[in-house]
Amino acid sequence: QVQLVESGGGLVQPGGSLRLSCAASGFTFSTYSMSWVRQAPGKGLEWVSDISSSGGITSYADSVKGRFTISRDNAKNTLYLQMNSLKPEDTAVYYCAKFSRGVGPRGQGTQVTVSS
Repeated sequence: QVQLVESGGGLVQPGGSLRLSCAASGFTFSTYSMSWVRQAPGKGLEWVSDISSSGGITSYADSVKGRFTISRDNAKNTLYLQMNSLKPEDTAVYYCAKFSRGVGPRGQGTQVTVSS
């Protein structure tokens, strides 16, 4: 079955950077688009970014455009999210998901806290 395991979260100061990873198994990773979504405390799920199966097409929410970069390594079955210039409002649990827009199965999430 689909397994998605996120890692790389943590506590970072405003303006800092983190790189999230998502290890995928149980499906042919290279043939599916993937996405990142997040959920801030007390809020609903928010779509963050999509990437096509080949990695050639990406899209971002306006709130993270220019600061976050999604990428993937199909040889390693791994999805990434490079997060730069982090803001307190980026604090959330981040999930990777099969399919675009976070509509598919998700992992357990990794906590990102941006605070001084």
